[in-house]
Formats: sequence, C-alpha cells, structure tokens
Amino acid sequence: MTLIASQQDVTPAVLKVMQQTNDPRLREIMTSLITHLHAFVRDVRLSEKEFQQATRILNTMGQQTSDTHNEFVLMAGSLGVSSLVCLLNNGDNGTTETTQSLLGPFWRLNQPLTENGGSILRSDTPGPRLYGTFHFRDPEGAPIEGLEVDIWHASPIGLYENQDESQADYNLRGKFLTDAQGIVRFKSVKPIGYPIPTNTTVGTLLEAQNRHPYRPAHVHVLAHKEGFKTLINQTYVDETDYLTSDVQFGVTKALVGALIHHTGPHPEDGDVGEWFTLEHTLTLEPGVSTLPIPPIK
Repeated sequence: MTLIASQQDVTPAVLKVMQQTNDPRLREIMTSLITHLHAFVRDVRLSEKEFQQATRILNTMGQQTSDTHNEFVLMAGSLGVSSLVCLLNNGDNGTTETTQSLLGPFWRLNQPLTENGGSILRSDTPGPRLYGTFHFRDPEGAPIEGLEVDIWHASPIGLYENQDESQADYNLRGKFLTDAQGIVRFKSVKPIGYPIPTNTTVGTLLEAQNRHPYRPAHVHVLAHKEGFKTLINQTYVDETDYLTSDVQFGVTKALVGALIHHTGPHPEDGDVGEWFTLEHTLTLEPGVSTLPIPPIK
C-alpha cells in the first residue's frame, strides 16, 4: 500500500480496501457509499468543527432512540429517504404508481379481530364518524379474498391509543378479513393531522429549516396473504395543505383516498351528526408474505 500524500489519495486508497469485501452486494454498497460520501465532503468543504458537530449529532440520535421511539427512522423520513426507498422498491421497481407506503411507528401485533363492517371504536372517542370501504386488488384488478387486514389510526386529537391514557387498549385498531369481493368495511372516527416529535434532533433540524412538523391525517393499512407481498399503506384523508407539505414526504397521488363529507342521517346508523365516507382501492403485488418487526412493544 502506497502512503497517502494528499487529500486526493484518500478516496482511491479507501476504495481499494473496499474491494476486499467478500459479499458482492455489501461491496457494491460500500464502494458507492465511499464514492459519494467523499465527494460530499469535498463539495461542501466540510470543516473540522462541522465534522465534530456531525459526530455529536449522530451520537445524540442514538441516545434518543428507545423501544418506543426511533430517531434515525424519524430523520430518514424527514429527509425523504424512507419515501424514496419505498417508491424504488414497489410499483414495478419504481416505474409505476403504488399504494405501498410507510409503516409508521405505531403498528401493533394481535389487533382485535373485527367483523367486516364493524367498528374499531373501543372507548368513547368524540369526533365526526368515518365509514371506510377499502377494495383490495391484484395487479390485474381481480379482488383478493381472505386477506388479513390491520387498520389503525390516530384519534381526532392526533394521538394513537398507546400515547393517550384516556383511550382503551387497541382503540382505533382492528383486524379484518376481505370478503369475496376483496372488500373491507369499517366504522371509526375521522383522524386529524398531527406533529411528529420535535423535542429531539429532528425537531432542531426542522426549526433550523423553517419547516412545520405536521403529517396529514391518514389511516394505516397492513394487508397480507400467502402469494402476495405484504401491503403496508397509509391512506390520506386530509383536507389541508399538509397533503402537499408532509414533513415526512409520504404523500403520493395513489395514496389519497376519496373522502366525502355528509351532514344528513346515515342510511344505517341514523342521526350520527357530521360524518364522512372514505373509499380507496389498494393493489398488492405478487411476492412473499412476511410481517414487519413491530416498531413498538
């Protein structure tokens, strides 16, 4: 190995060492990482002080990560990386629209099995009623019967039940099975948009960039059955500017549901006050059905 004489010699020396990596995919990733990382350092002419600050920030993010909060995932979303990875790996490898999206931090295993058309309200939760109808299709448009479908979302005050002691366990959560038409229907309340945590590194970054911390209102869906790639989805039900300024860059056209506002009596439930219907069609691609690791215990 030749001794390094100048900054120009550093990158070739590191890239040469990367070629010793046995795993071809790891070798490809590390070679690209070194190439782009070194180019970034040169492009911004990173100072010694800035480098020291960067390492302190990474250390702090690790300290802020726990069983109930992942600061690195939050940062990845806030930089658009999570959305980019999702779109690159779905929709025919990033060439078409997809109803796949982000899991979010609050999916739980063993959500209560609920009859199709049933309610996921498990405690008193004031707010406009929401009547959801989700259609599940394969890439050819045929309905998928027998899908296990988890549905969950935040309350009308922007909190999931694990964040709010006033809500019953598993409130606004339910597991459904699609019928012969590939449909799941459910009753709930309309969620609202909410801010991501801002008392951490991500919050400091948002403040420095003059960005708001809000996510638009959405309903989470996780659907799986043998023979299909597990569908992870956020269907957006928002009517605000947050749809076009989501702090996590998660909204695409294919993820916006058809939300309709109603004021008259509901045809089945009568006078429920203000209520909304939500309808959306979700497409599953062929693949392996595997469940993600639950982000919370």
